[in-house]
Amino acid sequence: MNVTVEIYHGSEKIITRPEFGSGNPYNDYGPGFYCTETESMAMEWAVGPDRSGFVSHYSIECDGLSVLDLNSAGYSILNWLAILINNRKIEMLGPLAGEAKDYITENFLFDYGSYDIITGYRADDSYFSFVQDFLNGSISLRQLGNAMNLGRLGTQFVLKSRKAFERICFLKYEKADCETWYPRRYSRDSAARRHYFDVEKNRRLRDDVYITQIMDRGLGSDDLCI
Repeated sequence: MNVTVEIYHGSEKIITRPEFGSGNPYNDYGPGFYCTETESMAMEWAVGPDRSGFVSHYSIECDGLSVLDLNSAGYSILNWLAILINNRKIEMLGPLAGEAKDYITENFLFDYGSYDIITGYRADDSYFSFVQDFLNGSISLRQLGNAMNLGRLGTQFVLKSRKAFERICFLKYEKADCETWYPRRYSRDSAARRHYFDVEKNRRLRDDVYITQIMDRGLGSDDLCI
């Protein structure tokens, strides 16, 4: 990661000084300040169907900070899923999903709380539907991984520690107009869902691995097929 990174936060208000310890504890990676390195994505995240918002611009000096990149080599999508399950309330539709949730938490969750910054997928509505299908055994691990990249739905850059909060520097803000940015957000999400249901969900391969096989074989993070 570059020593100095420009990041963006989209919301209903301008935030000149993010406050350590505040925010929703049930976000994807727990308490933290959720940003992105992509300005256009922050614009989309800032608005609602009939509500405009703001995008706050920051720089952060990352030298000396510990960064957990969940999309890097050494981590699987099940590590990301274990963290998501540990923080978010995911509706379990049936007994298999509940059993799968417990197995993933037990075998793929690790100590992520010691990092200053976490980067990884953003679990919006589309991602939740993909995750639920995997937990219910409807799609394979490969299909889940492919689904997470549909529509380029965004990667988060999350400040977790007090040390990281002390490094962030506010630069400026811009208004995000809902008439411009919400249609782009909706179009991106719709395209991902459409491609998923038209192509990915129905494209099963012979070597696909499903959650039932992962549990029956006792597979963990060190297994090659994961």
